[in-house]
Amino acid sequence: MITSAELSSVANDAPNRSGVSWAAIFAGAAAAAALSLILVILGAGLGLAATSPWADEGASAEALGISTIIWLLLTQIIASGLGGYIAGRLRVKWANLHGDEVYFRDTAHGFLAWAVATLVAAMLIVGSAGGLVSKGAQAGMGAMAAASTVVAKADPMGYFVDSLFRSESPVAVNEDAANGVAGRILAKTIAQGGALGEADRTYLAQLVAQRIGVSQVEAEARVDQVFAQIQQAKVQAQQTADTAAKVAAWTALWTFVALLCGAFFASCAALFGGRQRDRVQWLEGSAADATVRHTSATIR
Repeated sequence: MITSAELSSVANDAPNRSGVSWAAIFAGAAAAAALSLILVILGAGLGLAATSPWADEGASAEALGISTIIWLLLTQIIASGLGGYIAGRLRVKWANLHGDEVYFRDTAHGFLAWAVATLVAAMLIVGSAGGLVSKGAQAGMGAMAAASTVVAKADPMGYFVDSLFRSESPVAVNEDAANGVAGRILAKTIAQGGALGEADRTYLAQLVAQRIGVSQVEAEARVDQVFAQIQQAKVQAQQTADTAAKVAAWTALWTFVALLCGAFFASCAALFGGRQRDRVQWLEGSAADATVRHTSATIR
């Protein structure tokens, strides 16, 4: 039986106890992280089922993007809400505390459960998604760089060295040498972002006419056609890089919004769980009181 002295000691020690129930926080964080992982795997499966390797079949890229954002928001809301509710429901009951202090502690427990779960899930979810987006952006930038400067970087002085030995009629050279000269001329022009110079155009046409046996006019037309294709490839590479950058930016923004929603719902759910926890009636205490009353009656 607890004496009045022991009750007084417990009451005196209560203000000095920590207001954080780490066991409840870690339990809520574990539940939130596990549910978040399950929902992400489910979303990935649904997304793969909705896509198709064939053109004009399956969900469009826009529909997949919107559905991914919605699923990310739902995942954060559901998983964080569950984790916050568990943290609030399992926390230690605070007796003799002002209602505002209880509200703050419940909210803090939900927020801490969300924070721990987010740190755990970041390496599994956000890291993987960020890696995919980063690889897409790098692929786009790499394609643009390869289309414009890779040859020039291999031999930055090659174009100027070739210009030292130009003549009115190009000397017959093997295929590798002709390809090297043509590649350096095109790479230098694309790297500068301008149009093909008249002298370079004429010289390239002479090389083409010499190698494949066509007239100068036909060779110049082929040079113009190939240079236009290179310019188009450069524009497409730039568009790919811009699209990848926009995707990365929107992914980061919506991830930020989803995390904020998760923190909010985790705090609210912990507040609700704490209120449910405080309404619990302890049957053990009622049974103990009945036993004491029965013992007193027996003694009398």
